[in-house]
Amino acid sequence: MAQETAQKKSLPIKPIILSLVVLVGGYFGYKQVSFTLSHETTDNAQIETQITPVLPRVSGYIKHLSVKDYDSVKTGQLLAEIDDAELTLQLEEMEADYNQALVDIVNAKAALNNAQVSLKVNKGNIDLSDVKKQKALDDFDRDKKLYAAEAITKRQLDDSKFSYETAIKSLDNTKNDLVSAESRMAVLEAAVKKAEAAMAVKQSRINQQKLKLSYTKIFAPQSGKIGKKNISEGQFIQAGTPLMSIVNDSTFWVIANFKENQLSALMQGKAVELRVDAYPDIKIMGTVASLSEATGARFALLPPDNSSGNFVKVTQRIPVKIWINDVEKYKNFLRAGLSVYVVATK
Repeated sequence: MAQETAQKKSLPIKPIILSLVVLVGGYFGYKQVSFTLSHETTDNAQIETQITPVLPRVSGYIKHLSVKDYDSVKTGQLLAEIDDAELTLQLEEMEADYNQALVDIVNAKAALNNAQVSLKVNKGNIDLSDVKKQKALDDFDRDKKLYAAEAITKRQLDDSKFSYETAIKSLDNTKNDLVSAESRMAVLEAAVKKAEAAMAVKQSRINQQKLKLSYTKIFAPQSGKIGKKNISEGQFIQAGTPLMSIVNDSTFWVIANFKENQLSALMQGKAVELRVDAYPDIKIMGTVASLSEATGARFALLPPDNSSGNFVKVTQRIPVKIWINDVEKYKNFLRAGLSVYVVATK
């Protein structure tokens, strides 16, 4: 027994374990170093998709909601309806005003027609007055000869002269009436055009009101899934206030922010590996779609100005857009905003 115990104590257990640890550590260290030298990686990446806000175009009270949080919707599907009672009453008032405008046009055209008839009568009266003047002139000339032959009295000659002068004045008055009628015609024609223009304005307002009424029904601008709603039935909303957002659930891509010294390994069309943190066992392949023409800092609200103050060099990052291969295969578990680890070979 003492001999066996001595043999066990003499075995080099600690050196063996230490050697195994060194070998395993060296193996994994070599793999890590080798991987680092042959790949460019970043964990500054996330899944993106198109998110479309749903905005009302008219103000009012929500009358009915057709969707709930996180529902799937199709393009053109009714999402919500705004109470249209007030807009409908306004439309009825506008249509009544439009009908009144139609009556005004009829009256204006009737007045113009009467003026046209009067104008024809005035022109006929001028012809008649001209005939009367010519007859009065002939009578006056004949009576002057008769008076010279002492066949008629001075009174008869004076009556002929008076008749002739009266015919001249009557013709002048008739011509003045014609000028007045022509001037009134221009006024009435302008009145008809004004009434027609007013009717066109009222028709345009009716069309605008009908368009507003159509906006009381809010439809989905794209297919996808509803996010969290910001409204409830009976709530008053203002035009342009975001009601909800629709997340496109069929198109996804990745935006990866690589450091500027990693760009040499990236080019359009290059295949990369995508590892989604939420699903670490699933490896997804992607393809570099494009590289941004500016660093992320250039798109900041207050871009840095390296020419002011003390300069400290900071490695910049370039946004890289990556398409997901076979996106239809993975779209059921992809979510916008999920973190992604991107690996690209050098």
